[in-house]
Order: sequence, then structure tokens, then C-alpha cells
Amino acid sequence: MMLAAMNTPLRHWQGRRIWLIGASSGIGAALAQAMLAAGAQVVLSARRADQLHQLAGASPAALVLPLDVLDARAWGPAYRHILDSGKAVDLLVFCAADYRPEHIWEVSMAAAEATLRINLGSVYGALETVLPDMLARGHGGIALVASVAGYMGLPLACTYGPSKAGLINLAENLYGDLRPKGLDVYLINPGFVKTGLTEKNHFFMPALQTPQQAAAAIMRGMEKGQFEIHFPRRFTSIMKLLQWLPYRWRFALFSRFLKTS
Repeated sequence: MMLAAMNTPLRHWQGRRIWLIGASSGIGAALAQAMLAAGAQVVLSARRADQLHQLAGASPAALVLPLDVLDARAWGPAYRHILDSGKAVDLLVFCAADYRPEHIWEVSMAAAEATLRINLGSVYGALETVLPDMLARGHGGIALVASVAGYMGLPLACTYGPSKAGLINLAENLYGDLRPKGLDVYLINPGFVKTGLTEKNHFFMPALQTPQQAAAAIMRGMEKGQFEIHFPRRFTSIMKLLQWLPYRWRFALFSRFLKTS
């Protein structure tokens, strides 16, 4: 029983309706392409409509739905548009994010607040929007893209790291509340992935993956019914082990291997 899948294994993608928020670039765009190729119906949301249309191409299974996740008034009309187009959402994937590498003395309150609102606060708008319908149907799934930066305090992640730690905690709360009601919850913790966000880093990023590799790992994890989907394992498993080290040893390792000053 302890080895059973924590979520219902996702046996097929054909016809499954997915609302992918943060789909215009990086992991979100790669995931959209992979899910469309697997036969899913994907609603593509982000602020940049032109990139969404380019991603959708001529696919009849793609619905472009521009959305600013910080606009509280936009969530309701966006969801009604999805329902009016013919089918409710089977899976919500939230991967909208912002990141700026910075030491703590470089952080401003305004910039930190903006990052926290995008990475963590806006998720509650998505949950408020889709959960009533999913709970009424007793069917659906929520996937939150966090990061291994949420495992512990990493260098230059003074705002990004806490926002992802909050997502990890939220996913754990969601699982406790929603799984008994028939809903699936996925916590996605990527390592370093080559995107526009990580291009801001000027330090060595071990086990760097492509967005396509990340998308494949996420879909495999969902197909297996995993709760936490973390990758690449050769890196994320080490990060998990580091969590068990005394702080003195952990900080010493960081200063040795991550030259960020």
C-alpha cells in the first residue's frame, strides 16, 4: 500500500483538456507542445498573445487564451470562455514564474513583492477559479511547477527560493485536502532547465536540462501517478540528501561549489 501511486496514473492524454498557465516560453511552451503531440486539448495562457499563437500554430486542439495572472478580474471570464468552448478543465498546470538572481542587499521590497505575487500569490486566483467545478465533478488535477530552489536557501535566490518553498508547502496542503475528494495533485520540482530565466545566471548550473527534457519528465511522472515529480534525479536526489546535512556543512559546500559573488 505504501508503494502505491499517490495519484491516479494518467493512462492516456487523448482528449484530456489541460489549462496550461505560463505557456508562452520555457518549460510551459515545451510542455504544451508535448501534450498537444500526445493528443491532449490544451488551453494556452500567458500575457504574450503573439507567442501563444505561434505555439498553437494551426492545431485545432489548442485554444489561445491570453491572461495576466495578476489581474484578479480576468480569471472568471477566462474560465467561462473555456467552458463556453466546449469542455471543462481536466488538469490545471501552473508554471507562470519570475526570477532575478540577487544577493539580499540587492533586493527591493517592490521587486520582491512582484515576484512573490507572480510565483505564489497568483496561484490562488487559479485555485479559486477551477476548484469549485472540479470538486463538484469529483474529477480533475492540479499541477504546481515549483523548483529545487524551494528545498533550501540557495545562493542568489532570495525571493525566488522562498516563493518556490511556498509552492511546495501549498502543494502538500492541496494534496491533503483534495486527494480524498478524488482530485490529483502534482508537485513539480525541476533542477536547472535552460530557459530565459536561467540565462540570467552567471554560475555553473549542474545537470542543466532542455525544456523538452523537462516536459518529458513531467509527463512521465503524471503517467506514473507521482505526487512529487523532480528531475533530473542525478541532481535532485543530491539536493534532497543535502537537506539532511547540518547547516554548517551545507553552507560550506555551497560556498565551495557555487561561486556566485
